[in-house]
Amino acid sequence: MSEASTAIHPVILCGGTGTRLWPASRESMPKQFARLVDATHSTFQASLARVSDASVFAKPTVIASAEARFIVAEQCAQTGVAADLLLEPQGRDSAAAVAVAAVHAAAIDPQAVVLIMAADHVVPDAKAFVGAVAAAAAGARAGFTMTLGIEPTRPATDYGYIRRGEAIPDAAGACRVARFVEKPDRPGAESLIAEGALWNSGYFLFRADVMLGELEAYAPDVLAAARAAHDAAARDLDFIRLDAEAFAQAPKISIDYAVMERTERAGVLPVSFAWSDVGTWDAVWQALEHDGAGNAVRGRVALIETSNSLVHSHGEGLTAVVGLEDVVVVSTPDAVLVASKARSGQVKELVNSLRASGEPEADAHLRMYRPWGWYQRIDIGERFQVKRIQVVPGGRLSLQKHYHRAEHWVVVRGTAEVTVDERVVLVHENEAIYLPIGSMHRLTNPGKIPLELIEVQVGSYTGEDDIIRVEDIYGR
Repeated sequence: MSEASTAIHPVILCGGTGTRLWPASRESMPKQFARLVDATHSTFQASLARVSDASVFAKPTVIASAEARFIVAEQCAQTGVAADLLLEPQGRDSAAAVAVAAVHAAAIDPQAVVLIMAADHVVPDAKAFVGAVAAAAAGARAGFTMTLGIEPTRPATDYGYIRRGEAIPDAAGACRVARFVEKPDRPGAESLIAEGALWNSGYFLFRADVMLGELEAYAPDVLAAARAAHDAAARDLDFIRLDAEAFAQAPKISIDYAVMERTERAGVLPVSFAWSDVGTWDAVWQALEHDGAGNAVRGRVALIETSNSLVHSHGEGLTAVVGLEDVVVVSTPDAVLVASKARSGQVKELVNSLRASGEPEADAHLRMYRPWGWYQRIDIGERFQVKRIQVVPGGRLSLQKHYHRAEHWVVVRGTAEVTVDERVVLVHENEAIYLPIGSMHRLTNPGKIPLELIEVQVGSYTGEDDIIRVEDIYGR
């Protein structure tokens, strides 16, 4: 086996919007990029950190939606981990993403061992995770498609299960998969645990050439679309854009249904480290530390006679709860969720209802992230809107104009380089500049610290679609 084949090639899948974790998780900032469990890092950043040991892992590959590309790039930079960033033009479920990952890895080394991992999992013991991956890689090198099976700690009904089969030779502790079992009811979960079944973690390890062969046998349409999309991919800044027309031809199917439940060479390695896919607020409560009354809290929170509850307070506001038990309370600057912990999975139904009625809070946060930084609405009314804007060092907004509004910018921190038609001026702290309707303008942060300013828009229309971009370094 070549030296290149000994390194494990991690692939982090960043799709999904985490609807069940609304209002903290929305399309504008999905749960894998939010800090729901760790106060300093997102689960995506924690996933990157777990595969950063160059003695075990090759350069990671991240597969994300085109809409999330700048969030992904910024969080990679914050973590200090360089990665290949592949962009899906649309979501086609996990089989297409895994097929792209196999094609991409095979171009480097046909026998590369690929690790597929989700961006939203919580694994506190990174050392145990790396050890389990290294052990499972032995089965992958022997030609099996391996998964990590978590030893259950409770009769969970929100996870799939794996029944174990006979042992795999030369892969210590690993077994063949006898059967994958869909999410059971509670009695079914208790029965599965009694017979030694494992939670299906969703981690997969395989040789690139083996997975290509499996896809050719069981999902040839998925493989053909993935190959065509990868072969016709285009470079865009630091990203690799998969070809949209080719990728759209991939059937929308999970890798579990497409391959894992059909192959005869599925293997599982039982592991016992703590793990959660934090798919619901109840799962977030379980992943966090609890006080003496069983409560898990984040942010500014005050509790009286409250127990076994999760209270998340986002932003500067105070969230107070009195006399409740087994509840979830999540407050954000523009939306508040109150639900029983046991029924927190129904938040997805709530979000679908909000979308159907056209509520903007269903998908968009008040703070909207952009490749140059972020903006947050402070106030809005008839003929005006006020925003707080932060631009990262070196960040540059597009050269643009508006047909329906004028803007006033007041710098509160840093220095702004402002283009207004033919003029370029520096605006310092506690200084302001006026941008008339129709003027061609651009904002740049030439400094070493974040630039913060207050923008006051005045006009007959202040929507985001009144932006006419003439030039944009981010290719939007």
